[in-house]
Amino acid sequence: MSIADSGPMKALTLRLQDEIFAIEAESVREILDLVPVTEVPNASPFVNGLINVRGTVVPLADLRVMFGMDRPEPDEDTRIIVIEIEIDGDPIVAGILADKVYSVTDLERASIQDAPRVGMRWRPEFVSGIGKHDGDFLIIPDLGRIFETQGGRSAPSAEERAA
Repeated sequence: MSIADSGPMKALTLRLQDEIFAIEAESVREILDLVPVTEVPNASPFVNGLINVRGTVVPLADLRVMFGMDRPEPDEDTRIIVIEIEIDGDPIVAGILADKVYSVTDLERASIQDAPRVGMRWRPEFVSGIGKHDGDFLIIPDLGRIFETQGGRSAPSAEERAA
């Protein structure tokens, strides 16, 4: 464990459907109210739109697609979280939709465990860990893996490969 890993993880907590997720706060550039989205014809459902963030074109991703969740219409709580992550050593900026954004909180690294391989409704390769905070479980998505997986297109599941 490195020195950087010894302290708590600062995490932005957000809701997707009925689940609470936590992403590393250091990857968050800003949080926006819903802005106009330009849909991209024939794009994957995961990243099917572009937004304008201060004059820069930014792809807009919907993590609910990768986690097999319903995609309700946006409401007054819907936000766009603009993040910067590294893909193959290059920084990329993307927006992700959130049904609601809560707060930045400290997650003790000791409370973060690997995602169980069975009994989960989410694809375990897209979950870097499960944290616990104030009695609630927080899903910590592996944003790097999600975004680099075929440009956001999910790899075929075992059932799809068998078909």
